[in-house]
Amino acid sequence: MQNVRFQSVGELLDFLPGAQLEMVEMLRDLVYECVPGVEEHLSFNVPFFRRYGGLCFIWPGAVSWGSSVWDGVEFGFQNGYLLADEDQYLDRGTRKQVFTKRFYAAQELRQHLEKLRNLLLEAAEVNELMHLEKSRRRKK
Repeated sequence: MQNVRFQSVGELLDFLPGAQLEMVEMLRDLVYECVPGVEEHLSFNVPFFRRYGGLCFIWPGAVSWGSSVWDGVEFGFQNGYLLADEDQYLDRGTRKQVFTKRFYAAQELRQHLEKLRNLLLEAAEVNELMHLEKSRRRKK
């Protein structure tokens, strides 16, 4: 069960404490910069992004997952398992598909923006390739 229910991304942004708001805005800007035509929607009360299919999400710690809340913001790739993440920068936890990275301060996030940009560009390319492959299979 979640601790909040938002009707829009604007309501979510109004709810967030200052540090999390700053990080969420930085990450949203990065997604829009890297993925032309990306669409944002709320799912589980947090921003999810899609282009040809699910791409990534931003999970502020102030929005609970179950009963847990935390400081910071998590950025996740819905198909993280398909990314070439040789240095295992992303956290896999016990998940098989969704990989994430959690940040606790805007200054820390700023130091990682280039790495996230590269992963996001790769994720967008993978997203498009998956879409093209599905389209080819449907035509057969």
